[in-house]
Amino acid sequence: MHPELVHPELAEGPKGLSGACRAPSSCTLSLPKGRGVEGTALRNRFLYNRRVTVQEERLSSPIRQGSDPTIQALRPALLSEMIGQDRVRDNLSILIQAAKARGEPMDHVLFYGPPGLGKTTLAHILANEMGSNFRITSGPAIERAGDLAAILTNLKSIDILFIDEIHRLGRPVEEILYPAMEEFALDLTIGKGPSARAIRLRLPKFTIVGATTRLALLTAPLRARFGAVHRLEFYELESMKAIVERAAEVLEVDITSEGIDEIACRARGTPRVGLRLLRRVRDYAQVRANGKISRLVAGEALELMEIDDLGLDDADRRMLATVIEKYDGGPVGLQTIAASLSEEPDTIMDVVEPYLLQLGFIDRTPQGRVATSRAYEHLGLRPPAGPQPRLPEL
Repeated sequence: MHPELVHPELAEGPKGLSGACRAPSSCTLSLPKGRGVEGTALRNRFLYNRRVTVQEERLSSPIRQGSDPTIQALRPALLSEMIGQDRVRDNLSILIQAAKARGEPMDHVLFYGPPGLGKTTLAHILANEMGSNFRITSGPAIERAGDLAAILTNLKSIDILFIDEIHRLGRPVEEILYPAMEEFALDLTIGKGPSARAIRLRLPKFTIVGATTRLALLTAPLRARFGAVHRLEFYELESMKAIVERAAEVLEVDITSEGIDEIACRARGTPRVGLRLLRRVRDYAQVRANGKISRLVAGEALELMEIDDLGLDDADRRMLATVIEKYDGGPVGLQTIAASLSEEPDTIMDVVEPYLLQLGFIDRTPQGRVATSRAYEHLGLRPPAGPQPRLPEL
């Protein structure tokens, strides 16, 4: 690309952030500079994006934590190495083989589902299978249209651009993305006022892989531009056992098959949680059990972490207890539950609820959340004799 065709603002990174703050490891130490209203707003937005809630610090939280090491060997490199998600793997295999046969980049791909199920891993696998470069960014990191334009103009043919939390892209950024995804072109306006002129830059043919935990927040025009949309489901118990066993071999952990079963059944069907529990149980075994993990050792370690046989932790049990004891089993609204637990409603809906819904412990109704008889039995309580009273629908 000719340098004279690129507007000077496109070559700059996000304004207001110092060079040190662009590194994730030092973001907590360097705040954006600036005075007045703009500087205050920038600092508030920076602190909001860096906020860590109590839920994110839970051992059983599927949200990535700062303590989670990125061990590349734990991440499968090819589709053949991935465990679980059979339907998604079969569809992606066809997509990759067809694109290679035609000598073209893949269609744009969107992954959605609860956090910790392997959306980023699948994006890496697609890049490895296609033999292309892998670029990664996130929706909150692209604040201006110029930021996205700078990223797109640096892509090469068949490159894969992975956008995590794509539902958090701003509307002006989305407008730039539409022609880039459909026509591989970038429409820019250079200058202001009477001297402004519009130019179109041709882009190499690339693939965008998006990931989101909130598909409903994606605008319809953006969602329609993805040629392949796949939902990732919670993993079956056998798949979780295989994932924990493979990770134990990579980490050189001395663990029995019964110990693997104990960790896998409490991993909430989420690989990220299973790997985190394996590391914590390894620490416990190293200190108190001569480094060997058996069913007994794993059970003692997980009990010390307050994770029960179904993988529920203290936060899950507090939510169930709140609905049952404070609100007579429901129905109760999400905002009321969040206020009672001093948590954000989004955290309750995205982190706590999905697994409770999968277990059948709570039910979503138009009037609010209702605890089921299974939740009563798990907490050792007697379920109500009759059905819960329901408020009339508005």
